[in-house]
Amino acid sequence: MNTSRMGGSPQPRRGRGGGFRWWILLLFAGYAAWQWFGSAQTDPYTGETAHYGASAAEEVQLGAQAYQQVLGDAQMQGALLPADAPASQQVRAIAQRLVATVPEVTADLAARHQQQAPTSYRDFQWDVSVIQSDEANAFCLPGGKMAVYTGLLPVTQTPDGLAVVMGHEIAHALLRHGSQRMAQQNLVQMGQMAAGMAVGGMDPQQQQAVMAALGVGAQYGLILPYGRNHETQADQVGLMLAAAACYDPRAAIPLWERMAQLGGGSRPPEFASTHPDPANRIQTLQALMPEALGFYQKYCEGQAPR
Repeated sequence: MNTSRMGGSPQPRRGRGGGFRWWILLLFAGYAAWQWFGSAQTDPYTGETAHYGASAAEEVQLGAQAYQQVLGDAQMQGALLPADAPASQQVRAIAQRLVATVPEVTADLAARHQQQAPTSYRDFQWDVSVIQSDEANAFCLPGGKMAVYTGLLPVTQTPDGLAVVMGHEIAHALLRHGSQRMAQQNLVQMGQMAAGMAVGGMDPQQQQAVMAALGVGAQYGLILPYGRNHETQADQVGLMLAAAACYDPRAAIPLWERMAQLGGGSRPPEFASTHPDPANRIQTLQALMPEALGFYQKYCEGQAPR
């Protein structure tokens, strides 16, 4: 009987699409949780839980490909310094000393966290180039390919300062932060796909508002804090590398004070950045200094930091 024709209130039909969407959402959530927690491991360098989105071998391959592209672009622009240039020789000498400490520092940090020392660095294809640029920057790609931009040298000022920066960049590769970012990106993408299905029944304005809110939440609640934590981890491990290579770790404090003044010292607040606030970063480095000086004393017998 059709009640709508008899003056009664019509009974709404329950759409099948909504229930189906919720089943899909549950499947997405289950798969995302399985993938995220299934990739969880204890990082031997820090003792923290880490999630990886690519194997160490895949990282090496991806890093080598990216490095060739960077070098190709630099060569086309005439910006790649020759190997016998003084800046290239200085950077290469520092890199060699830092890389030589990797096995010992890796073993020491893993032992401190009661973890087995990783061996993935043995497959790294270490290399370093210097690129002529006003940019005050350096990087170490997954797999050990490095580049230093000449604009960084006036900021670092000394071999000790340059070693602190290069140690920091090498630490990113050792900590496999590239793979960790891939795992994070996969999680965010799955969340966006699930959210897209969840708002399928809303009007366009509601869809836009919900997706925008989710994007902001992912940015400030996951992506930016993740980046800041990676920077802090690289500061810690990089400082130990520099100290074990017999560079004065205390150079890190004035170095980051100078780095904080780049661009006139203006920067977004810490919660809106992938990097720690300079004052907080310096405070963390100061707290790490006794440990770093211990590495110096252990590996640089008879040498006092200059």
